[in-house]
Amino acid sequence: MNKPRIAVSVGDLNGVGVEIALKSHAEVCQLCEPIYCINSHMLEQSAKLLNVEIPKDFDIWHVDGEFEIKPRHVDMACGKYSYDSFMSAIKLCEDDKAQAVVTMPIHKEAWKLAGLEFVGHTDLLRQHFKKDAIMMLGCEEMFVALYTEHIPLKEVASTIEVGKLTTFLLDLYTCLDVQKVAVLGLNPHAGDNGVLGDEEKEIESAIKYVNEKIGKEIFKGPIVPDIAFTPHARKNYKHFVAMYHDQGLAPLKALYFDESINISLNLPIIRTSVDHGTAYDIAYKGEAKTLSYINAVKSAISFIK
Repeated sequence: MNKPRIAVSVGDLNGVGVEIALKSHAEVCQLCEPIYCINSHMLEQSAKLLNVEIPKDFDIWHVDGEFEIKPRHVDMACGKYSYDSFMSAIKLCEDDKAQAVVTMPIHKEAWKLAGLEFVGHTDLLRQHFKKDAIMMLGCEEMFVALYTEHIPLKEVASTIEVGKLTTFLLDLYTCLDVQKVAVLGLNPHAGDNGVLGDEEKEIESAIKYVNEKIGKEIFKGPIVPDIAFTPHARKNYKHFVAMYHDQGLAPLKALYFDESINISLNLPIIRTSVDHGTAYDIAYKGEAKTLSYINAVKSAISFIK
């Protein structure tokens, strides 16, 4: 049986992406046929800095661009190249030359320096496909879907509306084959019946409407945020919806930093990613860990029909 073809965008070349790809290549080739979106000049430069050999079966898809790699530096050229690598990977899927995209980490400031308007991969995917992509992160033990992502904390409360949250929960249910999802409240003690905030009324109404529409009680909540991720609670729930970025990702990364991944749901293509940054502090030192990337590849394959 033919192995699935996975397009790999190499991320910020001043970070750990290429090191992870080279380290993991033999293992990944047991799972799929990876296509690395990079040109030979930039790959050879990276391999030389890492003092490693490029595997003979390292299949690359040419992405234009030549510049000096400057490990551990935020760089405009690096930002633009990571964007071009990602767009090439998307195009491979759109042209049916690959069945999924797996992404290495970008640097958001480098994208900004390159004049790119997107705050990250998911934002770009959302605008490119004109779809409300859902960011879900986690691992086999626990997944967290984010209702809001990269917005200032002061703006979160105003986004919690019955209509928007209803659409989000219905889209999430359509994407996942799950029977139970915990939806977190926004405020301490989930608002204490309005004493500490009334956003939970919106959350409760959205949950009630969605469950009635589905015909089953899939979504539970609003759950008190400070107890949602305790060992007892995690015996009952594997999937969670967090109202904002750090509410869900702080506990996830405290528990499962090395193995967790990022999945983009509600899109016409499959996209997974490592759940860590460019790790400039260890870039080109041979210290990068590969588990998140391996898990991202496995997850992408699991979504391929």
